[in-house]
Order: sequence, then C-alpha cells, then structure tokens
Amino acid sequence: MNPIFAGLGTTIFEEMSALARAHGAINLGQGFPETEGPEDIRRAAAEALLAGPNQYPPMMGVPALRGAVADHYRRHQALDFTAEDVLVTSGATEALAAAIFALVSPGDEVLLIQPMYDAYLPLVLRAGGVPRYLTLRPPGWRLEADAVARAFAGRPKLVIFNNPLNPAARVFDAEEVALLADACRSHGTIAICDEVWEHVLFDDRTHRPLIAEPGMADRAVKIGSAGKIFSMTGWKVGFVFAAPALLGPIARAHQFLTFTTLPALQAAVAYGLAKPDAYFREMRAGYARSRDHLADRLRSAGYHPLESEGTYFLCVDLARSGVAIPYRAFCLRAVREAGVAAIPVSSFYADAAASGIIRLCFAKPDPVLDDAVDRLGRLLG
Repeated sequence: MNPIFAGLGTTIFEEMSALARAHGAINLGQGFPETEGPEDIRRAAAEALLAGPNQYPPMMGVPALRGAVADHYRRHQALDFTAEDVLVTSGATEALAAAIFALVSPGDEVLLIQPMYDAYLPLVLRAGGVPRYLTLRPPGWRLEADAVARAFAGRPKLVIFNNPLNPAARVFDAEEVALLADACRSHGTIAICDEVWEHVLFDDRTHRPLIAEPGMADRAVKIGSAGKIFSMTGWKVGFVFAAPALLGPIARAHQFLTFTTLPALQAAVAYGLAKPDAYFREMRAGYARSRDHLADRLRSAGYHPLESEGTYFLCVDLARSGVAIPYRAFCLRAVREAGVAAIPVSSFYADAAASGIIRLCFAKPDPVLDDAVDRLGRLLG
C-alpha cells in the first residue's frame, strides 16, 4: 500500500459516528443538518433526472451551472468572473484534491493553517508537498502579523486558506484577509481558498473572498460547495473559480479523478444558485438561532462555549468548563456514558495543540439539542 494512506487511521468523524451508532448516541460530531434541504431544489433534481440527459456531461461542467456559479458570485461577492473561469467538481473535497495535485510538485512547501480540515495534510503529502504549519490558538483563532511573517519566511509555493474556518467556527475579518493577501503577493505564493462555508456566517458578518484582494485574482483558487450552501451535505457538487493559468491544470487533474458530476444535480444546483437573497438570509437566521439556543443551554449546564461566527459548529473549552480529564477521554465518555458524540478539535491539528477544546454541531432541532445538553450536563456533574 501507499505508505501515506497505509499509515492513516480511521477519521475522527467515522470513529465518533460509529460509536454514536453503536451506543444509540446523539451525533453532534459530524456536521450535517437533520433536514432534507429545500424542496424546490430537490424537485428540480428529480425532474432533471427523469427528463435527462443522464449520459456524460461536459468535463468542465454543464454550461447552465458554470454560468449560474459566475452569476451567483457576481451578485453575492462582486466577483468579476465568467462561466469560462468555472470548473464543476464532485464535491469540494474533490476540488481540493484536483487543485493540490495540479499545483503541488514533489518538494514544494505548502503552508497549512491549523486547525484544518483533515483532508488537507494527506492530499499534500500524496502530491509530494512538504507541509509547514501556521498554528491558530483559542479562543480568538486570529491570524497575527508576526505569526504570518514567520510562516511565510520559507516562501511557500502554496497556502491553503479555509474561511470561514470549519474546525474553529471562525470568520476571518478584513484585516486578516488583507494580511494574508499581502504575504502571498510578497512571496509569490498561490492560495487555495476553501470557502465552502461562505454563506453560513452570523451576526451581520460579510464574507471576504481572498481572490478579490488586490493582486490575488491570478494567484488564488476559490472553492465552493453546493452541499453547504443548500444544507444538503450528500450532494457532492463543488465548484472552482480561478484564472486560466491555474484553472487549466486543475481541470486536467479533475478529468482523471471523477471526470464529471451527475448532470441532474448540476441542473438543480444551477436553479438553486439563482434563489432570491431572502433564502440565504433565512437560512443564516435559522442556524444562528440554533447556535444561540445551544450556547445558552450549554452555559446553563456549566459549560464554557466559545464564540461561533460561522459554520454549523460551536466549540467548548473543557478546561474553563472545569473538566480535568483529557479531551479524548472526555469525548469517549460523552459518547459511551452520556450518549452524545463530539469531536476533539485537536484532531484538526498535526500536533496536540488546542487539546482542551471540543466541537459540537448545532444544525439540529431544538429537542435534539436540549436532550444532548441534558446528557452532557449530567456528565459534567
């Protein structure tokens, strides 16, 4: 076996989800809503599946979806791209793989900002890249100028930037995005921008795409996800925005990964991306309400939640909650004894940093969240 994959264990998501199934636990570990997604978009997919076509669509994506992606980002983020700048992939993780395999050669240094999505490191290693790390710390998880300067001192070929930051529920502000853009320009670094949570942010925050910063249009790759935009995580439809010099190699890598994506889903996503602004406002408001509900209940139970600025997730500081046992032991006790699955944030680091933080998913109905907090409260007691 390839040693990179032979040495990988089961992901923390699969481990905790399997324990949740075995113990009949509430799964607040893996990030998925307990809804089926917007009915009109699902109907559009069903109608397209019946009507066809159901043979190979174009490798770059069906024209209707590529155009809809460009129109969507022009409307929501003022990005001046055309359909020719768009590649459709079978999910954002495939987009990440295609971008990394296309842009990283053996020996290239790749800067990973941790905590990080767990696919980044094995994909970089498989491409022959040499990982370097910029470590963010709770509770603020901020990009600081000194740390960025040290991280870029080796002039990395590539940086992977996740904004909003999945593991920490952090939305980077204008100052931080500009800081990273300046570092990329100064050191000739390409940025792969994992922005799948771009629509799921709270408290009137605005998503700032790195590709829109001065001088970044030709050195950034923007990745989005229909599954996250429409709360249907099983719909593996992703999209890539990039200038031709970057998009061309990524498309060539994509053609030997999945080649193409189910045409019925592409048609439905094209329909969904044109939904009015009210859909996106209501979606954010619903998740914000669930976030606040979970945070309030956790505080009442004696836990110390950190601020959640975006995504489906809320982090909890175990040390400040009075929990003395190790983070992993707590998560195992939570799923086995209390019947609640959580994720230790240390799983998103290459080392043991932030070991006292766990992550919970709040994209659940109130009764499910209430039951989960009641169980965790008894465990804390």
